[in-house]
Amino acid sequence: MRILKIQTLRGPNYWSIRRHKLIVMRLDLENLVETPSNEIAGFYEGLVEALPSLEGHYCSPGCRGGFLMRVREGTMMGHIVEHVALELQELAGMHVGFGRTRETATPGVYQVVIEYINEEAGRYAGRAAVRLCQSIVDRGRYPKAELEQDIQDLKDFSREASLGPSTEAIIKEAEKRGIPWMPLAARFLIQLGYGVNQKRMQATMTDNTGILGVELACDKEATKRILAANGVPVPRGTVINFLDDLEESIEYVGGYPIVIKPLDGNHGRGITIDIRSWDEAEAAYEAARQVSRSIIVERYYVGRDHRVLVVDGKVVAVAERVPAHVIGNGRSSIAELITETNQDPNRGEGHDNVLTKIELDRTSYQLLERQGYTLNSVPPKGTICYLRATANLSTGGSAVDRTDEIHPENVWLAQRVVRIIGLDIAGLDIVTTDISRPLRDVDGVIVEVNAAPGFRMHVAPSQGIPRNVAGAVMDMLFPNEKPSRIPILTVTGTNGKTTTTRLLAHIYRQTKKVVGYTTTDGTYIGDYLVEAGDNTGPQSAHVILQDPTVEVAVLESARGGILRSGLGFESANVGVVLNVAADHLGIGDIDTIEQLANLKSVVAEAVFPDGYAVLNADDHRVAAMSEKTKANIAYFTMNPDSDLVRKHIQKGGVAAVYENGYLSIVKGDWTHRIERAENIPLTMGGKAPFMIANALAASLAAFVQNVTIEQIRPGLRTFRASVSQTPGRMNLFNLGKYHALVDYAHNPASYEALGSFVRNWTTGQRIGVIGGPGDRRDEDFVTLGKLSADIFDYILVKEDDDTRGRLRGSASDLIIQGITQVKPNSRFESILDETQAINKALDMAPDGSLVVILPESVNRAIKLIKVRGVQEEIQPQNSTTTINDSQNGVAPSSVVNTLL
Repeated sequence: MRILKIQTLRGPNYWSIRRHKLIVMRLDLENLVETPSNEIAGFYEGLVEALPSLEGHYCSPGCRGGFLMRVREGTMMGHIVEHVALELQELAGMHVGFGRTRETATPGVYQVVIEYINEEAGRYAGRAAVRLCQSIVDRGRYPKAELEQDIQDLKDFSREASLGPSTEAIIKEAEKRGIPWMPLAARFLIQLGYGVNQKRMQATMTDNTGILGVELACDKEATKRILAANGVPVPRGTVINFLDDLEESIEYVGGYPIVIKPLDGNHGRGITIDIRSWDEAEAAYEAARQVSRSIIVERYYVGRDHRVLVVDGKVVAVAERVPAHVIGNGRSSIAELITETNQDPNRGEGHDNVLTKIELDRTSYQLLERQGYTLNSVPPKGTICYLRATANLSTGGSAVDRTDEIHPENVWLAQRVVRIIGLDIAGLDIVTTDISRPLRDVDGVIVEVNAAPGFRMHVAPSQGIPRNVAGAVMDMLFPNEKPSRIPILTVTGTNGKTTTTRLLAHIYRQTKKVVGYTTTDGTYIGDYLVEAGDNTGPQSAHVILQDPTVEVAVLESARGGILRSGLGFESANVGVVLNVAADHLGIGDIDTIEQLANLKSVVAEAVFPDGYAVLNADDHRVAAMSEKTKANIAYFTMNPDSDLVRKHIQKGGVAAVYENGYLSIVKGDWTHRIERAENIPLTMGGKAPFMIANALAASLAAFVQNVTIEQIRPGLRTFRASVSQTPGRMNLFNLGKYHALVDYAHNPASYEALGSFVRNWTTGQRIGVIGGPGDRRDEDFVTLGKLSADIFDYILVKEDDDTRGRLRGSASDLIIQGITQVKPNSRFESILDETQAINKALDMAPDGSLVVILPESVNRAIKLIKVRGVQEEIQPQNSTTTINDSQNGVAPSSVVNTLL
């Protein structure tokens, strides 16, 4: 078997709207193409031996063991690889369950789809599954050592990518509340919410966390001084920088026992407590120097270690932290007890699990000696043997929830301390013999104030009630149901996406909001271009959603981006589907129009239930998407007598209709006329039906988002099919004696739409410079030729510079084949170079002619036109002539001539 391609999806996608994290592996079965599993000797036995846990997979039989039943009876290897990849992730602790396997149009090539938790692990699992299955086919077995290595590698991927228990608690709470989140590109930052409503976090620091508070909390001595000055009980201590000062500092704090710790340490690193001799003090000093140049020497206070978590000025959780320890059973040595304790599945490396495995250091051996033990000692049954002096969870400690026990005066004191330091989230380390009594009564002290405190001990204590501390953070960041999202309006279709996206963004700007939008021409925020290029995928969407100034997102979603990576966001407020027509078929395993429609329907299906899917009622494939989405439906139509729209309106629905020459919104008994088509520049004076349809879709999408008719109308009137607003979309230039039109039509549907306008040109000649992308099917090029023969009087057939793997000249030959099939006597010539073809057309144009250029490079075509002395870029409108609009919006040719 051979893996041809692996793609990672991160949002609603062709395979699943709900399962956003999927790996799509294109797998060639090669010599196994016609060999089901039951015909491979020993395969079933080898698979069960390697992965007996596959017994838990139900598969299509719908019962435990159903998948293995399929393997025994005979199933194809792509299906088996899917299940193995899922099971490998399960064995590594990543719980996944969704998978799909489909054969492509290429015999023996399958698309294997598997869910993932971690991207790298998911991709690795796919490759490992192929290795495992191939090994069993070839050798009848998969070596146990290789399987163990695979699982360990998967665990390593998962651990390396882990955001940590605190961040994961915040993410889970955000997801529970429907608040979107995404990781940012640096410093382990995550973003909660979108656009102008976003908040950012790093661990448990927020973008509201004051830098002065963080700096103060990180300087433990300064913290202690400012708290002492405010009457807060803190340990007596001092800071030294040299070993020569250690003896004097010990005398200053009142003698032994003492604590020595680094000035700017964290997670318990370099701290030694309960020091009772000079030798211990010297060793502790050297350990602290490994972490910090400056060293704190403090009096040691007897008591239990507590962490009090304060969020937004309120105590939300209290935990008693118990140092790493083992409990004797009267039989096992301390070393054996440590091994047994570390086998607890709740213990893991670092911060990955509820508890951390116990590891010994210098202080551990000193502590054992002080208790009269060595690692070989066998402590009596029930005896606690402490292994760490500090109680940090990161060193193997455990936590006991004490939230309900803290004394009200201690609550007041903790909240006051955090305000003094100036933090929105803080963890106070308090040493006291009894947290249920005021500190002043039991000689308790506040040892430290920590910025970015860990949440693990509170969300998953070893004993007691888990506390939803992440909920308190969400309440602080998004109080009183403050919005976390911005409106997202996404547009897809075979043709008209970019124009509709730009028009919709332009309409929305009439509300005075900052609009970010993505198109095939670039990514824009407000009036400014952020990045040029074809930006219709999830990465471009993230640029808009991550920008803190954007109030509305209008996103063009092309087939390629959805297919390669998914939408890139989980839900939209409005999803617009303009049309579905034959284009890009045979690419990316989308071989039929029905498959293309299923792909485009992702945009409609990914709309919130209270949002709107804006669908073209005149396209039966698009209209059928109403059955697949849970959102409200809004139709647009060029046919005022549409039976579908009439029934929809009778049921209380809303629609945009082209009627009596007007673009109108119809709801119930009301018809809200927005504007006459002839007064909308984009429609070329009402003579471009496909542009009228685009304007209907954009107007309706804005209307269902509560943009008023009074705001939509000026948006339509001031938006033009110009180089500045819609480059390559019906750009018409007056060159004096003749005109030139540039449009990026490149498929049969867009040729037909363009023809509805070009046929109205009755003076001079209609000259076409035509072609198409080289990765289209042969029959598509023939169709382009047939359509061109009906549109143009003279045709120049060219090819793109990038033939996309096609032999140069073959596309041109196919187009000519189509031309001659329709009109054997057609006037045409083949000039493969696009620049030469454009110049030839412009050179030969008789007076009054229209040269229509369908270029690969819009910018290049426009430059070639402009060097010839453009008198003006035209927007044909009817301000002086009355037009008797026909039902489809095409004006009589005599009127067209007058206007042009």
